[in-house]
Amino acid sequence: MQPSEIAEQVLAAVDTQRAIELTRAVCRVPSVLGDEGPLAKLLADTMAESGFDGVELQDVVPDRPNAIGEVRFGDGPRVVLTGHMDTKPVSIGWSKTDPFSGDLIDGHVYGHGIMDMKAALACQIVAIEAVRASGLPLNGTAAMAAVSDHMGDQLGSIRYFEDYTADLCVLGELSDNEIFLGHRGRYYFDVTTQGRSAHTCHKHLAINANMLAAHAIVELDQSRLEPTLDDRTLHLFGAETMMAPGRVYGGLPPGGPSMIPDECVIRVDCRPQPGVSVETVRAEIDRCLDAARTRDDRFRAEVELVDVKNPYLADPESAVVTTMIEAVRQVRHTEPELMAAGWLGDTASFGADIPTVIFGPGGEPVYCPDENLSVEDIEEATRVYAVFTALALSGTTGS
Repeated sequence: MQPSEIAEQVLAAVDTQRAIELTRAVCRVPSVLGDEGPLAKLLADTMAESGFDGVELQDVVPDRPNAIGEVRFGDGPRVVLTGHMDTKPVSIGWSKTDPFSGDLIDGHVYGHGIMDMKAALACQIVAIEAVRASGLPLNGTAAMAAVSDHMGDQLGSIRYFEDYTADLCVLGELSDNEIFLGHRGRYYFDVTTQGRSAHTCHKHLAINANMLAAHAIVELDQSRLEPTLDDRTLHLFGAETMMAPGRVYGGLPPGGPSMIPDECVIRVDCRPQPGVSVETVRAEIDRCLDAARTRDDRFRAEVELVDVKNPYLADPESAVVTTMIEAVRQVRHTEPELMAAGWLGDTASFGADIPTVIFGPGGEPVYCPDENLSVEDIEEATRVYAVFTALALSGTTGS
């Protein structure tokens, strides 16, 4: 069958109203990082009631499982649609409705975390249902993995892909329904400045670690690291490796004893493009600290790499990308642009082993008061996921 024939048949089976109602239901269940359990149960129950195979609350950490299930069409490729359930805390300032109302107002569904990425989870489940209902002659498995702990250590994705694999995978992160080939990584360095403590009344005997940290913060904030990049990476991500002294832990808490601190910790948040190594970023941090030393020759600091989440970049010629290009063509009837993200996706943990493309409804700004998503975006994402899955399971991987 031609891609247009496959698309026509599966699109006729897409229940967009179900996608909207499931999105609303998902938005009504709070799932701030650490409290993913109730949403996992809702999604697992939804898949079980729909007749998915292998539905399971997969253990990750206590009370925070993944919700997984699949629909099998016999031997063939394994296609995984995935996304995270956890969200950031609720923003203040909601006025049109409650953050967990799931209200439909003027053609938009309102809900905290709807774009990151509750809507995508609902769209993915309904898309798999449409593929099953289409009656197309398919081979393989369409799997759903709603994972926990994305905003922690990505333990949900790591756990899922310990037990399962995929020939093609779609991560439903918010991309404004555009095709994202990848994202920046995240390196965390802790810079600990070391001074000498003393009572505040003996200030002349002390070396205030907070003051030393201030010199480092100024230099780190002024960093403009532009490493050597290939043309494609430069085009997608831009020239600068973003670095910021994002958190500072120093001094004593209010109400405590009086003392000038001898230690202050700066968490440096680095967002490297694909191909930018830990060593390259560490060298830039060292350069900044050398500059801080010129401000105060008493400056001393230790540097520790405390977390690495790798950048990700898919090959635009890979089957997973060409299939997604074809799916968007069939739904939107335009040629899609290939883009990339600045945020971090779960592909940091599994992308090196699982061929993945990123596509999802919603875009910036996110996690803001009155967060909402249009019905049209929800419908389009569901259609694209369905066509992608049908093409992949029919052996049609685009060109």
